[in-house]
Amino acid sequence: MIAVVGIGPGGKETMTLEAIEAIENADIIVGYKTYIKLIEDMLIDKEVMQNGMRQEVERCKEAIEIAKTGKNVAVISSGDSGIYGMAGLILELATKEETKIEVKVIPGVTASIAAAGILGAPIMHDFCHISLSDLLTPWKVIEKRLRLAAQADFVICLYNPRSRGRKDHLEKAFNIMREFKSGDTPVGIVKDAGREGEEKIICTFDTMNYEVVDMTTMVVIGNKSTFIHEDFMITPRGYTV
Repeated sequence: MIAVVGIGPGGKETMTLEAIEAIENADIIVGYKTYIKLIEDMLIDKEVMQNGMRQEVERCKEAIEIAKTGKNVAVISSGDSGIYGMAGLILELATKEETKIEVKVIPGVTASIAAAGILGAPIMHDFCHISLSDLLTPWKVIEKRLRLAAQADFVICLYNPRSRGRKDHLEKAFNIMREFKSGDTPVGIVKDAGREGEEKIICTFDTMNYEVVDMTTMVVIGNKSTFIHEDFMITPRGYTV
């Protein structure tokens, strides 16, 4: 059996009991080495198979081969396993196998949820996730999604906002959304949510500092109703208060 486990931000306190149990019951843990490191205190006496970034297909294929031998395998993803995680890839590969492999997807706290809790209540109304990584999605498609999400006045949570190889993507994204987002729209920035070195910044669309953002940062852009009060970013649900 393969359990595809979302480990949340990385600390045991933000993992579900189901995720902890799946890791405890696994014969072997498979994952990206950075995520393995986040839970290494839980992996004492466990067999671990880890590799680097952009080796997701190889990692998942190996997990399936191990599962065929009868071992219980836990494939870990940071955040939620079904949001930019390994659940989809494992299931895609499993459907191509002649031998039926049992797969269980175990959810976890995704980055937007972790960041939202730190910021206050920015995603109380309709929101969307958009990844700015164009490694697997053409940039033209990302541009279209940004424009339409901004036009529809969604609260927008940006994953993979900025890296050394994509330094300008975040600024480009803001320029695309600027037609529909006013300069005083609240923006929440959370670096390393739930991890050591966690940092929170609340600013506006016009005062956004792109330089503070990296790959472990979540950027949450409010809608027309979102406001800032003291140290909180709040999006009203629509109640009369």
